[in-house]
Amino acid sequence: MFNGILIEKNEQTYHANLTELDESVLADGDTLVKVLYSTLNYKDALAITGKAPVVRNFPLVPGIDLVGVVESCTSGKFYPGDVVLLNGFGVGEQYSGGLAEKAKLKSDWLIALPKGLTAKQAMAIGTAGYTAMLCVMALEKHGIKPGSGEILVTGANGGVGSYAIAILAKLGYTLVASTGRVSESTYLKNLGASEIIDRAQLSEPGRPLAKERWAAVIDSVGSHTLVNACASTKYAGLVVACGLAQGMDLPGTVAPFILRGVTLAGIDSVMRPIADRVEAWGRLANILQPEVIDNIAKEITLAQVIDTANDLIAGKVQGRVVVKVSA
Repeated sequence: MFNGILIEKNEQTYHANLTELDESVLADGDTLVKVLYSTLNYKDALAITGKAPVVRNFPLVPGIDLVGVVESCTSGKFYPGDVVLLNGFGVGEQYSGGLAEKAKLKSDWLIALPKGLTAKQAMAIGTAGYTAMLCVMALEKHGIKPGSGEILVTGANGGVGSYAIAILAKLGYTLVASTGRVSESTYLKNLGASEIIDRAQLSEPGRPLAKERWAAVIDSVGSHTLVNACASTKYAGLVVACGLAQGMDLPGTVAPFILRGVTLAGIDSVMRPIADRVEAWGRLANILQPEVIDNIAKEITLAQVIDTANDLIAGKVQGRVVVKVSA
């Protein structure tokens, strides 16, 4: 038996509890892992609270991220004692995930913990930092350089936004952070943002085209915010979409794309090929300093997960939440 968060559903109720579990609730994978750390992402909070239909199988252990020690692996890809990292692949949605002391996973979903990162640091980065790195890689592929102009980062106080600012600032870019918590500007400026704007400037319906300002945008918000970001992006600029905190609608026009040649690129972190994951995590290990990671993340226990999930949905959580799962 081991401890974990279990989500259950019947015709009348949907609830998540910290409880004792056995291996019958785990996924049918070839690798058994003792989970050291997991995280609490926005998607995890949606799953735990039931605010969105994230979970597709019940009962299920949430947690889309984990770092753990391999106890057994029948594929031969890993060996007992190896420390491995997982993000996505439907874990925490379709398959039981990281918010329990044990996880059973497919070895094809796992990569070795990158050199230079501890287990806790990797989960402080988690899917949020990994997604942010994928966004940065998309900017680089598009030819956006530090001298190209201002980069807008929306949802800046969240995990993806925080890491996007930290990474881009380290690489020499000029960042403007959009947030609903302007009172927390010091946090964002310490990460590397040169200017803070209130999200209200972007979150309401706007014009099809606005004054050109952004060389590129990293958006984790969606809806009107994404549309307005596109409308004010410079000619041939890039807007990278990776989230839907405001909504999954796109209430805009094609004007930025056909009149200014703006590119809208989607970033999926869940099913990303292993080679991209290894590249992104290797760069994260090289770029991010321990003090930056510590500034973005706070640690909680399994017992605090459900309350913290509700706070996250309510917009009361800044940065990243690391969950210490096993001693």
